[in-house]
Amino acid sequence: MGDPAGSAGEAGAGGAFGCSAAELRALMELRGAEARLRVQEAYGDVRGLCRRLRTSPTDGLSEGPAELERRRRVFGQNWIPPKRPKSFAALVWEALQDVTLIILEVAAAVSLGLSFYAPPGGDSEVCGQASGAAVAEGEAEAGWIEGAAILLSVACVVLVTASNDWSKERQFRGLQSRLAQEQRVAVVRRGRQAQVPVAELVVGDVAQVKYGDLLPADGVLIQGNDLKVDESALTGESDHVRKAPDTDPLLLSGTHVMEGSGRMVVTAVGANSQSGIILSLLGAGGEEEEGRRERKGKQRDGAVAVEMQPLKSAEGGDVPRGGRPRSSGARKEKSVLQGKLTRLAVQIGKAGLAMSALTVAILVLCFVLETFVVQRRPWLPQCAPVYAQHWVKFFIIGVTVLVVAVPEGLPLAVTISLAYSVKMMRDNNLVRHLDACETMGSATAICSDKTGTLTTNRMTVVQLFLGDTHFRAPPAPAALPPRALDLLVQAIAINSAYTSKLLPPEVAGGLPRQVGNKTECALLGLVLALRRDYEAERARVPEERLLKVFTFNSERKSMSTVTRQAAGGFRLYSKGAAELLLRRCCAILGGGGQARPFGPREREELVRRVVEPMAAGGLRTLALAFRDFPPAPEPPWDDEAAVVAELTCIALVGIEDPVRPEVPEAIRKCQRAGITVRMVTGDNLATARAIATKCGILPAGEEWLCLEGREFNRRIRNEKGEIEQERLDKVWPRLRVLARSSPTDKHTLVKGIIDSTAGGQRQVVAVTGDGTNDGPALKRADVGFAMGIAGTDVAKEASDIILTDDNFSSIVAAVLWGRNVYDSIAKFLQFQLTVNVVAVAVAFTGACITQDSPLKAVQMLWVNLIMDTLASLALATEPPTEALLLRRPYGRDRPLLSRTMVKNILGHAAYQLVIIFTLLFVGEVFFDIDSGRDAPLHAPPSEHYTIIFNTFVLMQLFNEVNARKIHGERNVFEGVLGNPVFCAIVLGTFALQIVIVQFGGKPFSCSPLSAEQWLWCLFVGVGELVWGQVMGWVPGGRLRCPGVGRGGAAPPPEEEEEEEEEEEEDAAERELRRGQVLWVRGLSRIQTQMRVVKAFRSSLGGPPPAPRGPSRPPLGAPPRAAVRGHAGHSPDRRHRRRERGPPQPQQQPPPPGGPPRPPAQPGDLALGGPPPPSHVCLGGAPRWGTGGRRLLID
Repeated sequence: MGDPAGSAGEAGAGGAFGCSAAELRALMELRGAEARLRVQEAYGDVRGLCRRLRTSPTDGLSEGPAELERRRRVFGQNWIPPKRPKSFAALVWEALQDVTLIILEVAAAVSLGLSFYAPPGGDSEVCGQASGAAVAEGEAEAGWIEGAAILLSVACVVLVTASNDWSKERQFRGLQSRLAQEQRVAVVRRGRQAQVPVAELVVGDVAQVKYGDLLPADGVLIQGNDLKVDESALTGESDHVRKAPDTDPLLLSGTHVMEGSGRMVVTAVGANSQSGIILSLLGAGGEEEEGRRERKGKQRDGAVAVEMQPLKSAEGGDVPRGGRPRSSGARKEKSVLQGKLTRLAVQIGKAGLAMSALTVAILVLCFVLETFVVQRRPWLPQCAPVYAQHWVKFFIIGVTVLVVAVPEGLPLAVTISLAYSVKMMRDNNLVRHLDACETMGSATAICSDKTGTLTTNRMTVVQLFLGDTHFRAPPAPAALPPRALDLLVQAIAINSAYTSKLLPPEVAGGLPRQVGNKTECALLGLVLALRRDYEAERARVPEERLLKVFTFNSERKSMSTVTRQAAGGFRLYSKGAAELLLRRCCAILGGGGQARPFGPREREELVRRVVEPMAAGGLRTLALAFRDFPPAPEPPWDDEAAVVAELTCIALVGIEDPVRPEVPEAIRKCQRAGITVRMVTGDNLATARAIATKCGILPAGEEWLCLEGREFNRRIRNEKGEIEQERLDKVWPRLRVLARSSPTDKHTLVKGIIDSTAGGQRQVVAVTGDGTNDGPALKRADVGFAMGIAGTDVAKEASDIILTDDNFSSIVAAVLWGRNVYDSIAKFLQFQLTVNVVAVAVAFTGACITQDSPLKAVQMLWVNLIMDTLASLALATEPPTEALLLRRPYGRDRPLLSRTMVKNILGHAAYQLVIIFTLLFVGEVFFDIDSGRDAPLHAPPSEHYTIIFNTFVLMQLFNEVNARKIHGERNVFEGVLGNPVFCAIVLGTFALQIVIVQFGGKPFSCSPLSAEQWLWCLFVGVGELVWGQVMGWVPGGRLRCPGVGRGGAAPPPEEEEEEEEEEEEDAAERELRRGQVLWVRGLSRIQTQMRVVKAFRSSLGGPPPAPRGPSRPPLGAPPRAAVRGHAGHSPDRRHRRRERGPPQPQQQPPPPGGPPRPPAQPGDLALGGPPPPSHVCLGGAPRWGTGGRRLLID
């Protein structure tokens, strides 16, 4: 970087440039006409400023790396130093602020101090059993070890927590660095356009700005086309500011280009730019000022989000009457998983606090009663410290119960799981907000763009209508009238962004590279196919000579450019959506290239004969037109409606954008996973419907809605033009394609789906967007996906995840990872809650019966470390599998603990409690060892309690393997070798447990065990795996646990409960169901055969069988409503409702040539024999046998 003093001198003198950094910084603080006057007075014009900065307004900088580095020394780098990361010591201090750890530290310190106190000589007997007189003197002197061990354990927990926080912060900074590297800017250097990272931008660079850009530096506009900028991020004013060299030429960093395009010369970067000055001021006051900056930033972001809303509050916006922004969207509220975890943690914390207080109260009460009532000991002042040691010990046990019960490992598990899911970057997902990962796992709907997401975004003109001829392929130039060919080439070359161009292929024989707008590149490809040079046309009419440009946006759906003709007069070229632009045409080029009148009837005929067939084939249809104006009077160019009218149609083109080959399969995966995919596009309805059919969004055989934006608004608005949620609820469930839609329509649809309660639960909606105006919809969605290639900077800023390849299949990968995050947390919860229940129950019961906890404080802290940190790391790093896409979304309102999980928690807790209590009360008899119960204070560790501790830990280790599967799967070892982290943690924990038991001694309250005792502990631990298989046969579908994870929410309606039962039906239950169905089918066949025999006897003259109602199911068979069909699925709910009454007789159709048949009765004979089992209608509508008569099976 050179000498600082020299650098300062260069900067102060302008470093041999014609202006200094301070001078340019002062210029950029001006606005409007004042800024224009300052440029004229100081530099003459913007070209004079470019000369001072030694750059060219057309070719940009032509300097080498050394000169660019010199510019950085003089004018600064385009980079603001980030806030220093927290040191490891600061993270340790933050971890020490945990309330439960503070309580434990204080209690351990008091215990440590009291352990050094001994009553005066001769008084030990007077203090009674509490003094531990029976204990050897050396053991009594070692009483300090327990307090020291607790402090050491707390230190370990704090260090692990701080290490995880440090790792998390480092990952976040890596993510920010990745995001910074992703942002690039188009500059002109040495006459050629190049994409450079924003950080490499220097003063004097000529930068291209276009619709959707987030300006990376301050600059002065050289040339602009209909340029409008949103400066609300700096000024707070939401109105778009029109920029032009002769009115307001200053462009400020941090602002958004909302319309148009242009070129600017960079005048201030980094800390000297306007946004850099503000950030430097806000970050200058230390931590307090930093916190204030974050709060203000959040408020400002909310205000910007509201100002960018395309809807007024009457149309469903989120601005209340007071004008203050109301929080909206998933960003302003907790994510799905965070909300459920918060409610669950509060419930567990309350229960743990109650159990902790009750444990302490019982221990103290039992001690007081035993000492002062049963033994009738008097209160002696010299014995108070001895009594206090016991009370502190009881308090430590209570606090330890609280530490074990409080699920402080939940945030850690979420963090680890989400950080692990950042691996989604390998699947082309750049995650900007980590909570979007798990929210995506609950997604029920995806509103996707068409172009580039569902299609390849590699556009090609495949059909052309020109001169009354419809060409099915690009024609030879000789086949077109010369005048029409010239007009077509000029309309394409001039009426497009000059940054759009075709470059030579990267490999020989490959396709040309498309740079810029893909639609315009397709048109430029048509020009090359017609053997013409579009660059020559652009050289004849340079961009700075364009008189007026109406740039494309989602509202006008067209682009128009005005040029001055050499012979005098003006010519306007226009291109846009075919059916829209044709309405503005009053003439069309005929077969000879001459214009002829074009009326409404011809327009309808052209649309019917050319446009609609193109669209039905999935082609994007564009019309190209022109209009000539006389030299005088000059038209009012700002009146777009008057200028872009009375056009002459040149041609119609059909552009093909093929569906990505992997998209249909990805959409099928979404539909199997219970996610509804909707297409929201600006293309016409026929094209959108054709592409949706190819993608599989419109499955055959069902009725779906495909609407245009205009019809969509007509259906959802009332007479006053206001959106009604009730009307919207009638539209969105069946809507699959929304065509000719505006960003406002997309925002309305997304907001309406999220706010709807029609489906019984709140929908979780993901949205894709690429344009600036997609920002409100991306912010309102639960998860916003921005396009990494075609997306604008504004869309990326509003999004949660950036698709680096713009591919829909990457969204499916995000769903997969999101569901994996959710399942990983559920696995950890199932494991942790099992340990919680057992540890709290053991501590509480031990306190009530033996006045001591079988699990000592240090041991419970070790279990807490296994349960929180190590288990969260092991279970939260499971890789995703395709099986995650074979179930429906969990939904926002479903409890975090499923019935299968509750069954597993209670079942495994029961097994462990039986084992622990058996060892506690009869273990010394079984192992022929001394009992550890009723041991005095500071007693040496006993084998009895060591076996209990060892067995408890080994049961947790093997239960950790069980916790890998939470949906009732049988093989809990499936894929275990694919997770080396899990294997390492389980084996490492087992090794540490051996060390603790054999060598832990007094600090861990452990006594070494023999090989036989170890084998028995292992045997009981492996029993957890066997018990897990037994638990798989216990049905959990009818287990009720109201309010678990809901925070007391009301139970769902009956039909929703039935759906949940079907979804939560685990593998074992499905196996049972299949057996039950086969059993019922066999019995039904026997019943059918018996009826056939009875019917045959009656036809031989015997008495007819008496009519009867529906028979009861066979003894022991499940109810019919619970019986699944032959594939394991439930019958249609309408059929279930019909089964409440007997089937009603129906009139039979008469056979050909015969008399009408009487109504069928139960027991009628199916002449074709009994049907196959799939025709059995259990509780459903009657079906026909193969012989034409109904087969009724009750």
